[in-house]
Amino acid sequence: MVSQVPGETDDFRLRSVAVAAYAPATLFGLAEGAMLPVIVASTFARGAGSSTAAFITALLGIGSLVTNIPSGILATRVGERRAMLVAAVITAAGLALCLVNLGRSGWSLALYGLGVLLIGGASSVYSLARQSYLTEMVPLHMRARALSTLGGSTRVGVFVGPFLGAGAIKLAGLSGAYVVSLAAILVAAVIVHHVPDLELAEERRQAAAEVTTIGVAKEHWRVFLTLGMGVLLLSAIRQTRQTVIPLWASHIGLSPTDSSIIYGIAGAIDALTFYPAGKVMDLHGRRWVAVPCVLIMGAAFLLMPLTHGMFTLVLVSMLMGFGNGCGSGIVMTLAADASPSVGRLTFLGVWRELSDAGSGIGPLILSAATGIAGLGFGIDVSGGVGFAAAAALWAWIPRPRDISGRRQHGSARGADPDPLPGD
Repeated sequence: MVSQVPGETDDFRLRSVAVAAYAPATLFGLAEGAMLPVIVASTFARGAGSSTAAFITALLGIGSLVTNIPSGILATRVGERRAMLVAAVITAAGLALCLVNLGRSGWSLALYGLGVLLIGGASSVYSLARQSYLTEMVPLHMRARALSTLGGSTRVGVFVGPFLGAGAIKLAGLSGAYVVSLAAILVAAVIVHHVPDLELAEERRQAAAEVTTIGVAKEHWRVFLTLGMGVLLLSAIRQTRQTVIPLWASHIGLSPTDSSIIYGIAGAIDALTFYPAGKVMDLHGRRWVAVPCVLIMGAAFLLMPLTHGMFTLVLVSMLMGFGNGCGSGIVMTLAADASPSVGRLTFLGVWRELSDAGSGIGPLILSAATGIAGLGFGIDVSGGVGFAAAAALWAWIPRPRDISGRRQHGSARGADPDPLPGD
């Protein structure tokens, strides 16, 4: 017998999915936040330069890119809980490789890069499973708030992680940050192990298993080529933002500990805005969050090369964090809006290919532009990506219907909101 889902009731509360969705998200975010600020310093310690450091950071996005479609297949076949446990195991293996330090050697750098790649791949499995879960469980009129809270939970972890990592660095060097990440992943795995899988009717599971990636791409190609391109550009500047703070901090002579603290302060601003962002999306439409998000980040990128000390870099990083926080959950919400009720995981896998293509491309643009004319020029070029994203999202995000109509027609799980271009 299939249990009733909260999304089918009128008294749904986000706290009913807090443990299943938000606790693991916070811990995965903590693990990410602890290690992200020290990726650049870790590559420098292994003999790399700025361009190589940007490339290795890009491996996070590349790892996710190559595993999105397999992640959808995995989650469809084994269920969300088992898929998330697989993600935890792969993440732990990647962190173990990051802890291997053979000094300033090519082997040490290669093992480190492989570890970062594995962590990026595991993040795809986790994110896809949680996004699908909330899309199924939450009624349409609260969808953006639920997904922005999911993004916000991750941001809370990303905020706490750098501070814990900075303390661990003081005690054990750069390896301490990875130990913090590993501990967070293990706790997340324990929680996931005790969370039941989402129960769906057997006929629906069978129908979903028959959906192919090629079929989804053919049916929704217009959405992927329009709105999807805006999401690609948004993801590009978001991922690059995680690279430029530690890169510029190192460029102006700040220590890895200072970099972690700056990153954490930016994460605090980022984490404060997730629920208001979701409420604005639910009440007024998605574009009124998505467009300001990338405009603010693009402006912050252009300001960063003008900073020359910790205080000014903190201010610009806070602006960057505010811009990113304004768009908390926007990529997941747009994907949920466009996804069909049958074959949702397959659709979300293709959608994540677009967003993660941006995550991989963004740091590569920074790396290439830095190699051509220096780090300041590379950051300015990356800022231009944000303005291009704003134009695309303004053009292609559909206007919502009246909110009362959405409540009437979209309260049950699986219901879709306004049709997107090409649907």
